[in-house]
Amino acid sequence: MTARPVARSLRARLLLFVGATLVVVCAAMTFTTAVVQRSSLMGELDGRVTNAAERSLGGAALHPGDEANLSFLTENGQPVGMLAARLDDHGRVISAAIVSQDAPPQNLTTAQRTALKGIAPGGSKHTVAVPGLGTYRIAGLDSDGIRVLAGLPMDDVQNMIDGLLEAEAVVAAAGLSLAGIVCAVVIRRQLRPLGRVAATAVEVSRSPLGRGEVTGLTRVPTRDTDPASEVGQVGAALNRMIDHVESSLAERRRSEERMRRFLSDASHELRTPLASIAGYAELMNRGTDRIEPVLAWRRVSAESARMTGLVEDLLLLARLDEGRPLQSAEVDLAAVVAEALWDARAAGSGHDWQLALSLDEAPALVTGDEARLHQVLANLLANARVHTPAGTTVVAEVEATPERCVVRVRDDGPGIPAELLPRVFERFTRADMSRTRTPGADGGSGLGLAIVESIVSAHGGRSEVQSAPGRTEFTIELPPAGVACAERTRAVASR
Repeated sequence: MTARPVARSLRARLLLFVGATLVVVCAAMTFTTAVVQRSSLMGELDGRVTNAAERSLGGAALHPGDEANLSFLTENGQPVGMLAARLDDHGRVISAAIVSQDAPPQNLTTAQRTALKGIAPGGSKHTVAVPGLGTYRIAGLDSDGIRVLAGLPMDDVQNMIDGLLEAEAVVAAAGLSLAGIVCAVVIRRQLRPLGRVAATAVEVSRSPLGRGEVTGLTRVPTRDTDPASEVGQVGAALNRMIDHVESSLAERRRSEERMRRFLSDASHELRTPLASIAGYAELMNRGTDRIEPVLAWRRVSAESARMTGLVEDLLLLARLDEGRPLQSAEVDLAAVVAEALWDARAAGSGHDWQLALSLDEAPALVTGDEARLHQVLANLLANARVHTPAGTTVVAEVEATPERCVVRVRDDGPGIPAELLPRVFERFTRADMSRTRTPGADGGSGLGLAIVESIVSAHGGRSEVQSAPGRTEFTIELPPAGVACAERTRAVASR
């Protein structure tokens, strides 16, 4: 469903709902008004009927011996159309007449008198249809053996009620029409932003997101994102969702690019030792005298070891990426740094290796995998040895506080190029950026610092680097033993 039909459908439903509500309200008001007005008019009529009956009883009392006497109907003040009757002891109508305009009272016919049968003179009001005269409201009274009936026509009251209903119906119809027009205009105006929001959603849904297109997605206009209105909240939420979609697609594209680069780099790194192994194996197979078998086997062994180390590094990174748990035990970080420094001194005697400990506040105890932490320090020290000239001073410093344990490895070498510094912890990042090297050349595969960051992150720590000509410092920060256990428990619980 496109944006326009959506807005139309919602507008039609709102109009239907508002119209039905107005009709119900108007009908309820009309019915209530009619009931109240009729009750008021009937109460007034009943009061007049009671007065007429009392006057008739008083007039009949002047002639107690003449039960058929209706002379009181000729008295002044009797309303036109008033009906009166005299009853005998058994409630039968003896005489009945009606007051006429400018004429003496006219006696009722037999049929009209028959309609008055059964009305007891107890004072209660009765509605009776009198043939030829219409509907009457009648009451009967009895006093000292004198029984009379008196009634007044209801046609005026009924006509008034009917006229009131007609007037209210006309007014209600006009009001409904006007209200419908106003509601239609208001609803159409209020739903315009919703139509624009729906149009934006439709346009975004037509974008080729599956092909990785992440730029230029349409947004809901600013005027339709006012949080003070419901439509504005929907528009703002849609914009946030579009932002999230764009960022997710951009991250996916970057991840795919990193994966392609990673596979390409890994392929080149593995191709070099494989090519060397294949070449030396071919020379040995030919039995040529240009190369000694011992030298060939040494080169094959060296390249095999290089390839094995590369594969092991890749497997380690894969395991860390999968979140596989490491060994967990209390590790003395100072001892690990000292051991790694001794190993580095043995491998690079041309450098000046120094150890600095700041353990006055707390021991450098962390919870983690001792072998992997040793690998972190070995990689950092090897990085300093490989990428700095002989005579460079390399300092490994350990600092421990109750809140953190910090290891810093700094050197006074030439530093890391500025363009390389932001991605120094990425995989296959090397200073020369070459994928091929001659056998025995210095430099690694570009995975050492990536392994450092992954292992440190797996221990709940962080790693960073600062570099300038004459000073390069790698900083590793780890939580102390107690804090590390708590953080690792929370991480496991969150998964």
